[in-house]
Amino acid sequence: MTFDERLIVVAIGGNAVYPPAIRGTAEEQLAVMTAACERLARVIGAGRRMVLTHGNGPVVGNILFRMARTSRELAPMPMDVCVAHSQGGMGYMLQQSLANVLARRGMDARVTTVLTEVEVDAADPAFARPTKPVGKFFARDDAARIAAETGWQFVEDAGRGWRRVVPSPVPRRILDTPAIKALLAAGVIPVACGGGGIPVARSANGDYRGVAAVIDKDMTSALLAADLGAGALVMLTAVERVALDFGKPAERWLDRMSAAEARAHLADGQFPPGSMGPKITAALDYLARGGRQALVTSLERLEEALAGTAGTRIVRDAHPGEG
Repeated sequence: MTFDERLIVVAIGGNAVYPPAIRGTAEEQLAVMTAACERLARVIGAGRRMVLTHGNGPVVGNILFRMARTSRELAPMPMDVCVAHSQGGMGYMLQQSLANVLARRGMDARVTTVLTEVEVDAADPAFARPTKPVGKFFARDDAARIAAETGWQFVEDAGRGWRRVVPSPVPRRILDTPAIKALLAAGVIPVACGGGGIPVARSANGDYRGVAAVIDKDMTSALLAADLGAGALVMLTAVERVALDFGKPAERWLDRMSAAEARAHLADGQFPPGSMGPKITAALDYLARGGRQALVTSLERLEEALAGTAGTRIVRDAHPGEG
């Protein structure tokens, strides 16, 4: 496959567009997204073609919580439909925010959200071991009470409180890749694979059915970037760069890692599952599929990271005959 150096897939963390400090009103979310889109617009204005993906952990968790609170009056929707709700709502706000910012800058570009289904294996071991945190943080006693009322599973999350965990199977195939490619070919900026995509599995008769899960958005973004031949996978997070011994006296920030170095650090436990681990795993998956480079940085340093002066760049291992 030919990889287009101008095309990038930018994965925005759910907390970046729905930070924990806000109450969660639509007005607050739109303000946060507009600020984010100002930075994205500068990258587009510099000549990059872009596909946006985004997380949905805070939002889908809140949707599921509302379902539980109103279940006596209204039949709750299954988790895959809740993921679709979050994907549509967040995609709509990102689409509108970016389109408005681009129009104010005099840039003639359309933005469209693709409600994206992602195939997973119904036999994935993740369904027996929920690990993906979603929704708000609870005090220990509140989490225990809700677990007793609903049967949900909770884990303590990085000292910040207790969160519900749900299955997070590996994405196998993005069903809507042809539609995303068609939009790109037409000059449209797609917002796709929100929240990791709507999880579906193939039934014995060949039909697809939704399953109760939330797919890791970075893993789906890696698959999408490889499918599209994107020259870079960019994963935005709360920190500018990846660190070894994060939070310890020996902490040291990394500008660059080869895939082999990243694999070694991952095996050594430098990148925990609940922290940087999924991003490093996604970067390695993208590179293994032929991708050129993966970047991990903050939204504030996106332009510098693309220019090579900020962020952590993870690149393919050199092979004989390569430069």
